Formats: sequence, C-alpha cells, structure tokens
Amino acid sequence: MQSAKPTLAIVGGTGALGAGLAHRLHRAGYAIVIGSRSAEKAELAAKALAAPGMTAPRGATNADAARSAEIVIVTVPWASQAQILDEIAPHVAGKLVVDTTVPLVPPRVARVQLPPEHSAALTAQKRLGAGVRVVSAFHSVAAHKLVKDEAIDCDVLVFGDDPKDREQVMALVAAASLRGVHGGPLANSVAAEALTSVLIGINRNYKVDGAGIRITGIGPK
Repeated sequence: MQSAKPTLAIVGGTGALGAGLAHRLHRAGYAIVIGSRSAEKAELAAKALAAPGMTAPRGATNADAARSAEIVIVTVPWASQAQILDEIAPHVAGKLVVDTTVPLVPPRVARVQLPPEHSAALTAQKRLGAGVRVVSAFHSVAAHKLVKDEAIDCDVLVFGDDPKDREQVMALVAAASLRGVHGGPLANSVAAEALTSVLIGINRNYKVDGAGIRITGIGPK
C-alpha cells in the first residue's frame, strides 16, 4: 500500500511548515525524504519523524531530496525561494513541484507585498521553466497545528494550470487530514498568497492561534 504512493521530497523540511507536512504525510503512508541545506540536520529531522511499523523517512540535501522523489514540496521562506529553486532545478524536470511560498517581507508581514511576477507561484514556475509542473498550495494552514494529531478547521486552496496535477495535490491535502479546494489556474495563487498576510493581521488583531479559511457551500470534507 505504501509502495503505491509516490515518494515525496519535502524541501526545507526542517522548517515549521515542512516538518508539519512531513509528519502528517509520513503517517499517511508516504515515503518521505527530508531536504535541507545540511544533510546532517535533515537526518536528525527525519529520525524524529519515524513512526513505528513504517518505513523511516530519510534526510538529504535539498538537491538530493529533489532528485530522489517523484513529487517535490517546497516549503521555504520567500527570502530563500530563488536560491533553493536554483539548487533543485536540475533535478525536477518533468516532475510535479508543490510550492507553498508566500511573499512575506519583514517587518511588515501582515501587509500584502507581491513580487513583480504577481505571485510566488508564478515566480517559481518562471524560475524552474516550462518543463516543471508547478502547483501552489498549503498557504493558509498554520504550520504549528500540522504537527499535532488533531483536526484543523481550515481549507487548503490548490492552484495549478493542469487539473490532473491539482488532483494529485488534492490527494496530498486529504492525506494530511485537510480539505482541498480547487482554486483554478496557477495565476490565481496570488489570492491565497495575499490572504496569508491578511490572516497574520487577523491573528494579531483578534489574538487567535492561527486563523484559517473555510469555503462554504460545497459540502463537508
């Protein structure tokens, strides 16, 4: 059962979002490779994820992780996105790359600040080239909630130009015990990326622990 699922690389997998996604997807039966700038740091993170009776995740450099996986999930800060994408670019041709980047620019991370390409997802597609299938997702879910084995009241908008690629990512969202919602083409990712800054402001103003989004009118998860 586990072998039928694609191997996933979590690039930037030692960070909060990467670790949270790796935790949930490993327990859902996916083979996980944790990527980091430091292979040693990645190995330590992988060992911490190991669940009894399941194939243990392994750690590697970001490039090696991307090379060894069928689907690559990029979970790095905006400031690191360009460098990390350049590192993995030689190893992701023809692959599905899930970009989770939000263009947050400190110190005003609660203010929407979009890049010249209009979104981090379009920036990633431009940098990786047309031979890579970029899908954008996981912007609005609070990273610290993913490492807890409890329900999260949040939907995940999924953006990509090919509906079949979006469906693959929707399956990952479901495996992480979240509800995915088709958000349309990659260009629409700008909406979720901008909304993340809005949610940060909501968290501060209302003193809540990780506000999320819920799309109404389409039925239960």
